[in-house]
Amino acid sequence: MASGNYTRVTEFIFVGLKYHLKLQIIFFLLVLLFYLINMTGNLGMIILIRVDAHLHTAMYFFLSHLSFVDMSFSSTVAPKMLKDIFEERKTISFLGCALQQWFFGLFVTTECFLLASMAYDRYVAICDPLLYPIAMSQKRCNQLVAISYTAGFINTMIHSTFAFRLPFCGPNVINHFFCDIFPLFSLICADTSINELLVFAIAGIVGVFSGLTILVSYMYILTAILRIHSAEGRQKALSTCSSHLTAVTILYGTLFFIYVRPNSSFSMDTNKLVSVFYTSVTPMLNPLIYSLRNKEVKDAIHRTIAKRKFCIRT
Repeated sequence: MASGNYTRVTEFIFVGLKYHLKLQIIFFLLVLLFYLINMTGNLGMIILIRVDAHLHTAMYFFLSHLSFVDMSFSSTVAPKMLKDIFEERKTISFLGCALQQWFFGLFVTTECFLLASMAYDRYVAICDPLLYPIAMSQKRCNQLVAISYTAGFINTMIHSTFAFRLPFCGPNVINHFFCDIFPLFSLICADTSINELLVFAIAGIVGVFSGLTILVSYMYILTAILRIHSAEGRQKALSTCSSHLTAVTILYGTLFFIYVRPNSSFSMDTNKLVSVFYTSVTPMLNPLIYSLRNKEVKDAIHRTIAKRKFCIRT
C-alpha cells in the first residue's frame, strides 16, 4: 500500500476481557493478589538464596534468576492489565506496545532456557555426582545463564524488529489485553507470511532445544533413579526433581495450549483467559512450588526466621 493512502498507527486499543462490573471487580482483585504474591514470593526467594549459605549451589543460582525472570515477565503485562480493567478506552502507544512485546519475548525465551539449564544441573547431580563440582562450577553456571539471556535477546529482537518495521495502517484494535505477536500480525497492512514463518521456526528451535534438553536429562535421571536399590534413595532423588518438573509442566503446558494447538480449537476469549493464567498465575506458582515442595528451601526459611528472632531478642 502506498504511503500516501493510509494514516500510520500511533497507538493501539486493547479489547481486553469484557465482563459486567461485579466480575471485573473480582477479576481485578484476583490479578492484583496474584501479582502481589508473585512479587513477594519471587523477591523473597532471591533474598533467601542470597543470604543463606546452604543455598549457594548451582540449582539455587538458576532458581534466583528464574525468580527474577518471573517477576520481570509478569511486570511486563500485569500492571498495564490492572490499570485497563476499569478503563473504557484501553490504549497503549506504538512504542509502548513494541517495548511490551520486546520484553515479553525476552523473558519467556529466557525462562525456557533457564529451565533447561536446571534440568541439566539435576542430570549432573544425580547421574554424575562425583563430577558435579567441576561440571557445574560457578563459571559454567554463569555461562548457562548468559546463554539463556542471550537466546531471549536474539529471539525477541528478531520478532519485534521484523514485526514493527512493517506498516500498521489501521484498524488499531488488538483483540487481547497485551501486545501478543499473533493479534498484532492481523493489524499489519502488508504480507506477514515471513514473520509468521519466523515465529514458528524460532519458537520451534527454542522449544525443541530447551524441551529436548529437559526430556533427555530426565530420561537419564529416571534411568539412574531406577538403578537405586533403596526406596529412601529413590525418594530423595525424585524429591530433588519434583519441583522443577512441576514448573516445567505448567509453563510448557500453557505455552503449548496458546501457541502450538490449532487456532480454531477454542475461542479468543478462552485464549485470553489462558494468557491471564501464564502471565499472572504461572510466575506466582514457581516460588510456591519450590518453597512448599523443597526441603532445603523450607529449612532455609526456618533458619532465616530463627536468626531473625534471635536478633530481635538480643
